[in-house]
Amino acid sequence: MNAINLGVRAHDYGQGTPAEIAAEIGRFPVSCVQLALAKSFPFISDSPGQITPGFANHVRDEFGRYNINIAVLGCYINPIHPDPAERERSLQRFEEHLQFARDFGCSIVGTETGSRNADCTYHPDNHSEAAFQELVVSVRRLADVAERHGVFVGIEGVAHHHTINTYERMERLLTCVDSPNVKVIYDPVNFFPLDECDAQQQLMDEAFARFGDHIVAIHCKDFVNENGVKTGDLPSGSGEMDHAHLFGLIQKNTPFVHVILESTDQKSVTGILKLLNQAAMA
Repeated sequence: MNAINLGVRAHDYGQGTPAEIAAEIGRFPVSCVQLALAKSFPFISDSPGQITPGFANHVRDEFGRYNINIAVLGCYINPIHPDPAERERSLQRFEEHLQFARDFGCSIVGTETGSRNADCTYHPDNHSEAAFQELVVSVRRLADVAERHGVFVGIEGVAHHHTINTYERMERLLTCVDSPNVKVIYDPVNFFPLDECDAQQQLMDEAFARFGDHIVAIHCKDFVNENGVKTGDLPSGSGEMDHAHLFGLIQKNTPFVHVILESTDQKSVTGILKLLNQAAMA
């Protein structure tokens, strides 16, 4: 059984109305999307106060015409933003996404874990205990809202760059927040340490062993190993990522989990989908 459930990021296919974006993606054999509202729809800003149940239902129904599920609402904020006012605005926006997620037919709102730099680039203090504790406070707040609305906060770790930069820190965050509504969006390439990508199979095995029971979505892309260092956020199939190994873990542990392809477009997606479906059968 091929239990791989492939989708794309909606914003990789341009901007427009919900009907236009859904029709564009509906040309391809995908089953789901990750939808970042402000990236796909130019009339939506990155401030809270614009989502309604009616709008969410409309978006859900337009994608539903093509049997495409909204797997994840992307609301990538900096939950430890150095400006308290900006942090508060971002948390309110994320809470609004949690409040209306079910109206989109979606149960996951996703974010990475931020940085001491406002633009989420690397800062050495991201590895500090103080940064970790600030993140716990923000995620606990989001978890409270998620619990009230019966949806999930999806946390994506990024090695080296962000606050959750190791498997140990991801496990510790889950333990400290201690909420059944905080889950993991696992991006293997993002989470491979920069200088350990030659051990990718073992790293994927370890991730599923440590927090596989919390994984609710997968991000899928590629990389190349340049002189022992992981390089590039590349489309799947254009680098050294062992997709067959990843898909074997998925089919064994989390069948039909949403797998979101990154960095695809209208020209490349058909070939990538064919390649990945072959990898899933390997």
